[in-house]
Amino acid sequence: MMDPKKEIERRLRAAEAEYDVKVVFAIESGSRAWGFASPDSDYDVRFVYVRPLHWYASFDVENRPDVIEYPIVDDFDINGWDLRKALGLLLKYNPSLIEWLHSPIVYRDDGHFASACKALLADSFNTTRAAYHYLSMARNNYREHLQTDEVRLKKYLYVLRPLLTLRWLAEHRSPAPIVFDELRAAVNIEPVVDLAIDDLLTRKKASGEKERVARIEVLNEFIESELKRWEEMPDFDKESIDSEALNKIFRDYTIAANS
Repeated sequence: MMDPKKEIERRLRAAEAEYDVKVVFAIESGSRAWGFASPDSDYDVRFVYVRPLHWYASFDVENRPDVIEYPIVDDFDINGWDLRKALGLLLKYNPSLIEWLHSPIVYRDDGHFASACKALLADSFNTTRAAYHYLSMARNNYREHLQTDEVRLKKYLYVLRPLLTLRWLAEHRSPAPIVFDELRAAVNIEPVVDLAIDDLLTRKKASGEKERVARIEVLNEFIESELKRWEEMPDFDKESIDSEALNKIFRDYTIAANS
């Protein structure tokens, strides 16, 4: 039987050889990182890589590829971002990258990239951008997937997770826990809703990704109440990261590493 971690490491090494890059950080994202994977869930592996200095010193670097993407094969979905792209997205407080940095499942960590980025977020976090992202995620998934009498089970979690993240953001003004049970324990949830979520998680972990269930009224009522509560966005902070700090991280991997 295939060892998933060994297979992921093999594919990361293959990507390094194929593209002449160095993977400095690789994690699991999606349902496995969130803690509610189904038996047939994919491995959603995301990574950050660095090119040789001459790549970044090219006059047309803006037009060169800054992602590495592979088709899903044998349940492994593996994609990566170039260091320069990742730092640019960190400057914009990209929620996907922030979740990568805090993933509980880490396949590669060079000890510098993630810690340096998280240190910047600890000093400066734009709660407003994060809140708008998670509110949009919750609204869109609820509108598109939870309006019929029968719905895909996992779509409830794709609405509940961002809504609970909003509760965390309102109180802590910092990146929320990635593991869903940790997030749930850290925010106040009405007991009847909490019990319904317990049942939902049990069913999700035992069923397929496409499992459908009857509409769960207690959860729909909770979701609608939360969405209504967020119709007017609170006056959160709007901090920004010092771009020179990102330049330093970039130089550490390019100029300094090649001097």
